[in-house]
Amino acid sequence: MKRIAIAALAFAAVSAAPLQAASGTLTPQDYIDIEQLNARYAFAIDHCTNSGYDYADLYTEDGTFAVSEEWGQPGKVFATGREALAQAAGGGPEGCRDPKTLLGYGINHVLVDQIIEPRPDGAYGRNKLIAMSIGGDPSKNEVQGGYEDHYVKTAKGWRIKSRVHVFPNIDTSLQFGPLRQKAAQEQGSASQ
Repeated sequence: MKRIAIAALAFAAVSAAPLQAASGTLTPQDYIDIEQLNARYAFAIDHCTNSGYDYADLYTEDGTFAVSEEWGQPGKVFATGREALAQAAGGGPEGCRDPKTLLGYGINHVLVDQIIEPRPDGAYGRNKLIAMSIGGDPSKNEVQGGYEDHYVKTAKGWRIKSRVHVFPNIDTSLQFGPLRQKAAQEQGSASQ
């Protein structure tokens, strides 16, 4: 009986200890908090809650959103800081804009296959983005790459320091492919 009690105590101590990695430490609660950050991200970006500021507040004060066509590349930064991020979410000081006027109109963000790894300065994350109901059409759905993230723990909890939307198939995307083809045609016409 004594051996069972000692084994149970040892198991409980190991289970409650922070998860260790050579380059940092995350607790089970850290993993949960980062997963919740991603869930709140999808809802806030899809619904322009609080005039886009719920989305912006998921980032650090100097947080960035960028787009890249390749995994592991920093991409082109489209928004830095709270105001620019709120506007990227369709909002800002004047409130939410008509979604039909926004570049990413009509999609529901579904983030899956979340990977979270500890880093000395926070955590690294990677997931897959499935865009549902593109343009409001429930029959148009596609994988739109995913996100590569740098998370940091702040006084307000875990926040996104940088998020890169990695979109390898952007040129053939149901949502953005036609827009890019049209822009290329217009650029070709203008240079002639």
